[in-house]
Amino acid sequence: MLQLRVRDLRWEADGVLSLGLADVAGGPLPEWSPGAHIELEVSTGLNRSYSLCSDPADRTAWRVAVLREPESRGGSAAVHDRVRPGDVLSAREPRNDFPLVEAQTYQFIAGGIGITPIIPMLEAANTRGAAWHLLYGGRRRASMAFLDELARYGDHVTVAPEDEQGLLDLDGALADWEPGTAVYCCGPGPLLTAVEERCHAAGLPAGTLRVEHFTPVVSAEEARTGSGFEVQLEKSGLTVSVDDGQTIIEAVEAAGVTVDCSCLEGTCGTCETTVLEGIPDHRDSILTDDERAANDTMMICVSRALSPSLKLDL
Repeated sequence: MLQLRVRDLRWEADGVLSLGLADVAGGPLPEWSPGAHIELEVSTGLNRSYSLCSDPADRTAWRVAVLREPESRGGSAAVHDRVRPGDVLSAREPRNDFPLVEAQTYQFIAGGIGITPIIPMLEAANTRGAAWHLLYGGRRRASMAFLDELARYGDHVTVAPEDEQGLLDLDGALADWEPGTAVYCCGPGPLLTAVEERCHAAGLPAGTLRVEHFTPVVSAEEARTGSGFEVQLEKSGLTVSVDDGQTIIEAVEAAGVTVDCSCLEGTCGTCETTVLEGIPDHRDSILTDDERAANDTMMICVSRALSPSLKLDL
């Protein structure tokens, strides 16, 4: 685990507070790439994942931005109410489940706090010499983070607050799609669904659209619902039963096998596990269609089995 000191706090918009983080010992921070997130222990035993939104080339400090959620499960409230400059927070090394692929052109679409993983992607696209455009929406201009930073990109960025312009013009953003264009979207669930539907209706090739979910695709109840099955743990030499009403990770830990986990919602990727045999029932919010079809990895906090048994590298 990394030990990070909170170097500063900064308001990026109404309700959006960013944290500048540096290594406690003053050393260089681990390398990361656009789209990566870190898991922070924002309070004792309370871990949350946040996208890095600073410059990957700057290894002296990281920045994450946290939206104050009205119905917070504790994470955003802890950051806004308790975290202060000088505090030391534990963190896992960066993980990237939303990497920026090589492309000739990029169409970025962000809603609200979904702008955070997109910020470092924009400069990366510039550096690569690629053509790109960002469509960025929010409820109102004052609630939209990083507008000053985005202003330097000029016509590459379209800012569209809902109270001024209505819902985002997704049809217009995708109308001129050309082969070689990658579409990246991050934001609230309804936005991701709308973009996915339009890309599917337009017949865009598989892999064109890449999304990152901040909220789970399935509920905690859905993750526990389904027929029972067995899981063989290759490294541990154990076989455990996963019953209806129980997740794989619960069954495995009940058998005495510890697994790294964080969100327990299928959104952070911490519990990703290699599948050696069997067919997973993927219920996570991370894997692409191609990754799901390969069936060689799964998130055991929410996913289940379509086969009578699974063999996992645990």
